[in-house]
Amino acid sequence: MSSCKGKKSWPELVGINGDAAVQIIMSENSRVSASTLPEDSAFTTDFRCDRVRVFVDKQNVVTRVPNIG
Repeated sequence: MSSCKGKKSWPELVGINGDAAVQIIMSENSRVSASTLPEDSAFTTDFRCDRVRVFVDKQNVVTRVPNIG
């Protein structure tokens, strides 16, 4: 993860609307693409510097700290 450029983690976004979180992440690090996923989703474990997964609950509220990966 140290080779990734720009902001890497957004702990301040836990508890806010997932769509708003995606917009904030992409405005703070233009090198990444962020998207929401249901908190119980299956996902690949490959690491990518250009991806941020934003896990949300049924009310579209961020439930985990979004990180590059």
